[in-house]
Amino acid sequence: MSGSLWLKAESAGLDTLPAVPRPRPSWAAADPIDDLTTRLEEVIAAAVHPDEIAAVLESDGMTDDHIRLTYGRENSFALAEDLYARVERRFPEPDGPPADPWHTGLGGCLLRGLVFALPGLAYVLGAPLLAGPAAAPGLPAGTVPLLAGAVTGWVWNQALSHRAYSWLGLGDRAAAARTLLRGAPAGALVGALVAFAAAAAGPGEWGGAVFAAGQAVYLAAATVLLVLDREKALLGALAPLIAGTPAAHWLGLPDPARAAMLGTSLALAVGLAARELLPWTAPAGEGERAPAGERAPAGERAPAGERAPAGRAAPRLAASVPYGLFGLGTGGLVLYAAIGDVVAEGAGASVAGPTAVALTLSMGPAEWLLHRFRSESLAGLRASTSARAFRRTTAVTLSLCLTVYLAVLLALAVTGTLLWPGAPDIGGTRLASLLLIGTVLWAALLLQSFGAVLTAAVVCGAAAAAQTVALATGTGDPRLVGAGVAGAAAAVLAVFGAVLLGRATAHRT
Repeated sequence: MSGSLWLKAESAGLDTLPAVPRPRPSWAAADPIDDLTTRLEEVIAAAVHPDEIAAVLESDGMTDDHIRLTYGRENSFALAEDLYARVERRFPEPDGPPADPWHTGLGGCLLRGLVFALPGLAYVLGAPLLAGPAAAPGLPAGTVPLLAGAVTGWVWNQALSHRAYSWLGLGDRAAAARTLLRGAPAGALVGALVAFAAAAAGPGEWGGAVFAAGQAVYLAAATVLLVLDREKALLGALAPLIAGTPAAHWLGLPDPARAAMLGTSLALAVGLAARELLPWTAPAGEGERAPAGERAPAGERAPAGERAPAGRAAPRLAASVPYGLFGLGTGGLVLYAAIGDVVAEGAGASVAGPTAVALTLSMGPAEWLLHRFRSESLAGLRASTSARAFRRTTAVTLSLCLTVYLAVLLALAVTGTLLWPGAPDIGGTRLASLLLIGTVLWAALLLQSFGAVLTAAVVCGAAAAAQTVALATGTGDPRLVGAGVAGAAAAVLAVFGAVLLGRATAHRT
């Protein structure tokens, strides 16, 4: 009788009956936790972790002392765990389809690809104006200043476009317009000066330098129109080229008529760009008139130069530099795909015009497929229940989009080769090199859309530099070197892409 009346721990439950639940007497008070569960049922059912419920309890002003006295639990976390266990999970569906910030129309992307490629007609229409002795190393007359001016324009206008888009992203269209108003003429001047400097290297290049100066002005005007979403206006400016090139081919137009058509397209592009930008140059005391039917926000004036709105930091100039380097690297790869054989073998080789046209035209479908991948990856992020399932969904979507792009690129290249008189045969190494370059371009654009522009710029720039060194030193067959360099760049981008795109946090918008 002197032993403890309490069961020892090791014998507890061996000689006892299971507890029998008893109905609550009608006079007994209701369980406060049941009342709380009823009141917060919708919140509890939608919670994915008890900590969410604890946050709601604390935001409601429940202290630990109150919880101990009222609900008999140690703190808000213990009470949240009890509530979480009492209610079945019910995750509410959204009221409508989820927002898709990456949705875009195919027509607009195809139009952009078209206006990227159509300026190439200027070289066909203006070819007689560039006649002269061949330039070293066996390139047609005028090629050196044209290439120098084009590369300069790509670098400058890529960086300028990024800075203008940065202002547009901040909702400040006036600052974007002022950026273009200052940067586009400066880029045209720099491109023209580089072209004339390159023309001084050899005789017979001055005609090409004048043509390159017009090219620099056109690139500046086209950048303005494309950034401000005026693709249709730019297409209209190219109408003389579109109409004049077939006429020149079939009727043999004289040189003055060819020059007039080129000058008309250039003047239209410059005039349309000026129409978009000049309304933003009104003095601060005058009312502004927004371009093309758009009304400038009240109180938004165009001061001299760029100026960030109050309380908002201006985009950093250094942030646009990688985009210029990206333009340099990708432009170099496209150029080598077109004229690599001529640079390596001299005048006896043919310019791979269909390759350059196919790569340029394919940028429209590439842009649409890039948006499609971003859209599908967001849908996969919402539908996947594990990181492994999300990575699998992303890999399948990425493979599908890349395959479709390469199929479009192949179709464009084959069609162009069949229609282009005297075009080199596309097959074997040339075809493999084209598809690998296409893979590099699309993968680099994809990484750029995820913010990894510096990685894409470095890889593309290194590939272009490696090909430059190989051509300058005569190392290996130019076709094999081009395919090898593009393959190595594609492999490096694939590794970076796998690391970046496999993280769910990278897909947040």
